[in-house]
Amino acid sequence: MNITLFWNGWTPIVHGALIATVGYLVLVLLLRVTGPRTMSKMTPLDFVIAVTLGSAFGRTITAQQVSLVQAVWVLLVLVALQWALAWARARSERVRGLVDHPPVVLYADGRPVQRALRRHRLVESDLHEAARSAGHGSLEQVHTVLLMREGSLGVVTYDNIGDASSIRPFTQRGHA
Repeated sequence: MNITLFWNGWTPIVHGALIATVGYLVLVLLLRVTGPRTMSKMTPLDFVIAVTLGSAFGRTITAQQVSLVQAVWVLLVLVALQWALAWARARSERVRGLVDHPPVVLYADGRPVQRALRRHRLVESDLHEAARSAGHGSLEQVHTVLLMREGSLGVVTYDNIGDASSIRPFTQRGHA
């Protein structure tokens, strides 16, 4: 049996510990500098960057051929790309249109929108669960249920509909 399967010396141990420690500290610093948006409710785009960061960090910790500078650089580049995309999204309607999925109306005026439910692989019981989570015993009090861009279900009741300005763009265009 080859002993290197169990022990390959101190060099890989020290290398892994150094990369993990510095990489972790850099990630904490980067997340602190980029603000709470990075860790708020995740949109699909946020999920992609989180998985990419985790994958890159995990790979650099265990790879012997990766230097400390290279590992930190990869993390910096990924966070910079996320920040640049967020910056562009905040300033450009076109970028928002490319990266954001608009809310989808799943229930409106007392009726489920079956096409939208099917398209997003949801069922009517998901609407009831959203109503319960919002503190309502039935859908009777609910005007609209929206599938939000980060994947949660938003409930708007008849009592709280107001002028409907925050949902009108989606109910009129029939996003499904």
